Amino acid sequence: MRRSETEILTTHTGSLPRAAALMDILGRNERGEAVDDAELNASIRPAVRESVRNQVESGVSVINDGEQGKSNFSSYHYHRLTGFAQMPALPSEKIHPCQAEAVDFPDFFLHRWGPVRRGADGEFTMPTDELCCTGPLGWKDFAEVERDIANLKEATRDVDAADIFMTAISPRTYLPRNEHYSSEDDYLQVMADTMAREYEAIAAAGFVLQIDAPDLTVYYRMEEVTVEQHLEYMGRCVDLINHATRNIPADRVRVHACWGADEAPHHRDIPLEVIVSELMRLRPDGLMVPGANGRHSHEWKVWEEFKLPADKVLFPGVIDSTTHIIEHPEAVAERILNYTSVVGQDRVIAGVDCGLAYEIDPPIVWAKLRSLSEGASLASKRLWPKAA
Repeated sequence: MRRSETEILTTHTGSLPRAAALMDILGRNERGEAVDDAELNASIRPAVRESVRNQVESGVSVINDGEQGKSNFSSYHYHRLTGFAQMPALPSEKIHPCQAEAVDFPDFFLHRWGPVRRGADGEFTMPTDELCCTGPLGWKDFAEVERDIANLKEATRDVDAADIFMTAISPRTYLPRNEHYSSEDDYLQVMADTMAREYEAIAAAGFVLQIDAPDLTVYYRMEEVTVEQHLEYMGRCVDLINHATRNIPADRVRVHACWGADEAPHHRDIPLEVIVSELMRLRPDGLMVPGANGRHSHEWKVWEEFKLPADKVLFPGVIDSTTHIIEHPEAVAERILNYTSVVGQDRVIAGVDCGLAYEIDPPIVWAKLRSLSEGASLASKRLWPKAA
């Protein structure tokens, strides 16, 4: 992947706005409803071209397809893989998937989002069924991966971008309950080997592979666990990513360590300083971390004490993906300069905390990305004054 050698490069974390009509046909396709392939492709292809155009016009250096071929950054592979089916949910005392936060703020989670509902008796209820692994994992429709690759190649053929990336979910993220394999370890290993095919296809196409990996961070939010238990869980996630990317050059892969794109309390986010050593075990060279929202904006200081290894490139979020406030370019530049002061300017590529397709109205998404580019330009003039 490129480094910021003469200017601060900019990027984002993948998910960008999709039109309502596109979301409708993607949803129907992923639910297994009858969808005409020609109609589906005719909807996706121009959406990718438009997303690329909007990124370029916003001044973003390292671009992607906006994930226009997927309705969601994580659930897309349940449709594309064999081995998943709905099963009765196990009894649970959880009141929400983000259990640790929901215990402290139950009414917020009740009214804001998620499957939590209050029944007639005032008690919280959870869904009666859930997706599970019920058979051998494998690719049912790898053609959809190939379609996404082809669409991005076509849309960027004449585009002058510093780099082009494509996203894929990590092996363990939101992985459904195992009802098929003899052990959890067997299940995880097969999933890593299965996802490796997608990872390798993206890299072989000449794109930088981005692995979205909230499993590295959100376990502490979602379960009532100790720090030690989280680190043990996270360590297995790191091992799986390393295994699944073993055939791809490390400098062609970046990992997005995500604490969640949701606008929620996040007071149970595990601090970066607690997990940074484990993150450094990732063999991919690129690491993306939030650095703009109110829970993580101070964490650039972690890199004062913990020295970033020479082979690593840091992609800090300098745009908050959970607020409609459009960051002032000076604020963006200040955030960038904080990071360059502790890790060096050539190893910082300015990014966004998380996906921009979930909380933010589309016109404001593009305004925020323009501010990202303008802020990076201001920072570049201060870091390379002779070039300016």
